[in-house]
Amino acid sequence: MTFLVGKIALDVVAGAPNNGLGQDNVAKVKQMRVGRDVHPYVSAQAFRRWLRDSLPADEPRSTVVRSGSGKKQQAYTAGRPDRYLDDDLFGYMVAVKGADTCQRDTVVANGTLVAVAPRRPEKDWGTMSRDFAAGENPVIHEHEFYTAELAGDLLVDLPRVGVFETDGTGLKVALTATAATEAEQGGAEPVELCGTRALRLPIDERRRRVAVLLRTLAGLRGGAKQSLHYGDRTPALVLLAPMKGGVNPFTRVLGVENDKVVFSTDVLREELDAWADELDGPVLLGWAPGFLGRQRARAETELTDLITDERLVLGHPRKVLNELAVDIQAGRRDGWFEDPKA
Repeated sequence: MTFLVGKIALDVVAGAPNNGLGQDNVAKVKQMRVGRDVHPYVSAQAFRRWLRDSLPADEPRSTVVRSGSGKKQQAYTAGRPDRYLDDDLFGYMVAVKGADTCQRDTVVANGTLVAVAPRRPEKDWGTMSRDFAAGENPVIHEHEFYTAELAGDLLVDLPRVGVFETDGTGLKVALTATAATEAEQGGAEPVELCGTRALRLPIDERRRRVAVLLRTLAGLRGGAKQSLHYGDRTPALVLLAPMKGGVNPFTRVLGVENDKVVFSTDVLREELDAWADELDGPVLLGWAPGFLGRQRARAETELTDLITDERLVLGHPRKVLNELAVDIQAGRRDGWFEDPKA
């Protein structure tokens, strides 16, 4: 049983990728305070939306139902992870009065992408005066934007990809009785995962879904204010480690020194040594050239022994993610999907 855990960093340059509530006619970016410091952020929900929107165009998405009005509105997906990759990977809850309920905890867990170093957003302003008569005052509007290195944690629960609980104590089932019957007729097999009865899709489809997720992450796009603040939203840095448990010991590889974001090879090395017995393969470090200046070249030199011993793979984020997708889809990582207690 293996989880992919680690860190993702985005390089936001003069951007406003996720907006909060506007105040006094100013469109504000989402931001948090730590003491007196301001840290812009992209919410976990927004990042998940980017992932969904970045899925291949030919990948079917789960349908969404919206009902009710006012404060009694609800919206939910089809709740069919056997049919839809996004229901499988991102989870759902379907709770309709007078009908069967089902829910699925997320397979892909991600943290909020927060500016590693404090960065106070700047204000920009614009005007609308097109077709106004001579002498009329323009309409003025303001918005915030910022430059920052954002980082957040990531976990992919590989054994649960394509595996849907059909019973359990204190849990709602992932499939209704009707959906479970249809899934089994469609090729899902009865299994047991962590002591709970479940249905499991064929391994080819499970491999495919993880490969699609990794390739989607490599080509991530999205974010607000693209007309004014277009920018790259693919990972500038991604660290993924196959861990036998769900612990993520790599949350502190990025830090701050003299107001600059730094990658700590010492932290990475010590965590690798401390968790060596839990690692289930080499750690993958995708690092875009130019991100954090010359630190990538320095890190490659300082980690040469780990790279030589094949404990660490260092390359471009897109290449690292796509190569892992190829390995998984080719069946070279099937052990990661298995429950050792099964």
